[in-house]
Amino acid sequence: MVNLTPSAPSAPTRAGSRTGRETATTTGTAAARRWDARTPLRLLVRILGWAVLVALVVVVVYPLIWMVLSSFKDNAEVFGHPWGLPSQLRWHNFVKAWHAGVLHYFRNSIVVTGISIITTTLISAWAAYGLTRVRMPFSQPVLLLVTGGLMLAPTVAIIPLFRLLQAIHIFDTYWALIVLYTAFRIPFTTFLVRAYMIDLPREVDEAALMDGATQNQAFWRITLPMCRPILVSAALLQALFAWNEYAFALVFISRDSLKTLPVGLVDMQSRLLTDWPVQLAGLTIAAVPMIVLFLIGQRQFLRGLTEGMGK
Repeated sequence: MVNLTPSAPSAPTRAGSRTGRETATTTGTAAARRWDARTPLRLLVRILGWAVLVALVVVVVYPLIWMVLSSFKDNAEVFGHPWGLPSQLRWHNFVKAWHAGVLHYFRNSIVVTGISIITTTLISAWAAYGLTRVRMPFSQPVLLLVTGGLMLAPTVAIIPLFRLLQAIHIFDTYWALIVLYTAFRIPFTTFLVRAYMIDLPREVDEAALMDGATQNQAFWRITLPMCRPILVSAALLQALFAWNEYAFALVFISRDSLKTLPVGLVDMQSRLLTDWPVQLAGLTIAAVPMIVLFLIGQRQFLRGLTEGMGK
């Protein structure tokens, strides 16, 4: 007859259990001591990190706040109380800056920036699609040729570009800036979009092609919507570049009616002389669109850059 009553553990077994518990306790105590020893150092590193971040925020944000507050002052307050708050909100400074030429400069910047965003983003996305999804000969040399444009310094080519734009009759027009802003930003934007497209699933494109879709339809309806984060990132970077670019806008635009904000605000400064609040109001008007645009697209911007660079 088999005895089903569980027997008590033997002495070696009980001793082994006690030894295991004692070892685990000793290990946990040692780990706790190491953690306690590292806690002040980690706390110090975290405090230093936050201090650096706060300092960077102050360096970046404070000049913007000072500019906005000073745009509501008059000259006496700007020089007498530069760090104080305005005694009243003088909105007429913005009205005066708007009618002093900011209206035309703002419109020109909107046109040039908007069209260059569309052309740069679409051309770069199409180029990246060809380099990652289409089998073609000499793809690597083509990639090196496109990304080699990153080494070109725009200001070095000003003199030959001056003659070229005159030869094709687009000098002193919107297209002079749009073409240049697009051409000089395509290499970088293609590099970004290609890095994002590399790890996109090819099966989706192949399924669309097997169902009868053309290459163009697969690009517009499948791949392009999947690349929305990196396209938003590329569009924001292009907007910042085109909105703030000064050298090309100064050299290739001579008519006052076509000047963009960076050049126009400098020209307005020479006309207003010492009316600093109005000039600061013009600078505030110029800065607001980019700040709002970045706040709207910051989530997609960060997502596109992190995912694209991670690949």
